Amino acid sequence: MAESLTLEPGADHRQQYADLLPQLKGLVSGEPDRTANLANLAAALRQAFGFFWVGFYQVQGDELVLGPFQGDIACTRIGYGQGVCGAAWSEATTQWVPDVDAFPGHIACSSQSRSEVVVPILVDEEVVAVLDVDSDQLDGFTEADIEGLQSVAQLCVTFWT
Repeated sequence: MAESLTLEPGADHRQQYADLLPQLKGLVSGEPDRTANLANLAAALRQAFGFFWVGFYQVQGDELVLGPFQGDIACTRIGYGQGVCGAAWSEATTQWVPDVDAFPGHIACSSQSRSEVVVPILVDEEVVAVLDVDSDQLDGFTEADIEGLQSVAQLCVTFWT
């Protein structure tokens, strides 16, 4: 297991994700516990990119329930279709929100969150969880972040199979 991340200083986000993904795979390789793996992935993403909040919500019945995360205290339960996380769940698509105040029905777990990306984790075409990442900056994400976070979500699929 890796105890630290190695990223090239000054590299753009696309290159940083390319460097990070094999390290994340190594971090979770051989660990059968889903909670441990999700916790380490949240910590690694926050450490690597300095995101304001990184975490997972897992589907339990008709709600998303807070799972492992890094950052300020968060909402514990989110209903189907509610907020950005609920939209990612109900639509089974990545939600990229440059300004959370402009998103109808946004759930403000923290007033410091200004932009958000939520990526669904799909197993057999069914959403089992979402990866939620917040920035304290307006328009705090790039296309490289979206692609990189989608790759991380794809890695998470193995925790449910």
